[in-house]
Amino acid sequence: MKILQFICSTGFYGAERWVLALSKHMPSNVTSELAVTLEPGTEDLELVKQFKPIGKTHHVPMHGRFDLGAVKKLATLIKDNNIDIIHTHGYKSDILGVMAAKKAGIPCVVTPHGFENAADLKLRLFIWAGCQAMRFADKVVPLSKQLLADVKKFNVAEHKLAYIQNGVDLSEVEAVRVTKKPKPENSKKVIGFVGQMISRKNITAILDCFDALYKKRQDIQLVFLGDGEDRPKLESYADTLDSEHAISFLGFRNDRLEQLRDFDMFVMTSTLEGIPRCLMEACAMEIPVSAYDIAGIDQLITHKESGLLTPLHNTEQLQKDWETLLDDTDYAQQLAQNARNFVQEHFSAQRMADEYYALFSTMLNEKRHG
Repeated sequence: MKILQFICSTGFYGAERWVLALSKHMPSNVTSELAVTLEPGTEDLELVKQFKPIGKTHHVPMHGRFDLGAVKKLATLIKDNNIDIIHTHGYKSDILGVMAAKKAGIPCVVTPHGFENAADLKLRLFIWAGCQAMRFADKVVPLSKQLLADVKKFNVAEHKLAYIQNGVDLSEVEAVRVTKKPKPENSKKVIGFVGQMISRKNITAILDCFDALYKKRQDIQLVFLGDGEDRPKLESYADTLDSEHAISFLGFRNDRLEQLRDFDMFVMTSTLEGIPRCLMEACAMEIPVSAYDIAGIDQLITHKESGLLTPLHNTEQLQKDWETLLDDTDYAQQLAQNARNFVQEHFSAQRMADEYYALFSTMLNEKRHG
């Protein structure tokens, strides 16, 4: 069985790491290959580097941000490499991948990783087109129950839907977690976020909450790991705050797990999520979590059992939750241990890969037998 993972990548975020985890845990009789679009600024992708030990990688040249000419190139790549199934990730790759699969005569599986509640009209139209493309895929396999409900709004036929719960490669997290050492006394407590800096992550809320808390206490610092289109304006906004000297934007880091290991608290204020990989990693790393209570996040965190969840946009309660986790360390540690146990049991990449393998096998059997 030959599976082509196809993504129009702009960096190394949750979807890219997800593709790696899935491909790495596939059975030995599966050949996994990767295709990425080659656009300005994507010539040296971290995903491609990390995928090479797993399987062959391919580039699909694009003229501009969106190029329908890539469909023919992708269909040719599929035929030349005897690909059995193409698996797409993201609006652009869904559109191109579905069309190329039809042209090459192979099945296409679409996995939605999340929907962007963008304000920009052009982006919203593009997202809409990507969602429409899902209707023409052979299978649509969302990462969370909320995403499954969202997909149904786009009139995807019921027989095309399948649900496979998200997973994360916990082995690499565990290898780093066991290296954690006690911090020096009187060291500042690290509040941290890992992820893409885009509008739905609502990172301004993190900055505002931190700044309000910093006015009360200066034993804290805020660390951001990740990059994205909103980073420049977030950095500019942080420069206007009283707490600016206690805020660090570290960008993309190869040692992100080591950085995450040393957080005293992981925070998320997203307004829209699938099941965020960065949050799964924080749970697996046994870091106490404070987040807004939204769909997707609530599949990982149960309030007062494995973390603290605040009603969306309730900034006053959010700050209280942060203080609770920072000051009641025994309680915070118990929540973190519960979160780690839950993720270990329900969200392993191996379980996810086994379920995808079963789906791919069924699809190919159905295709062979008409």
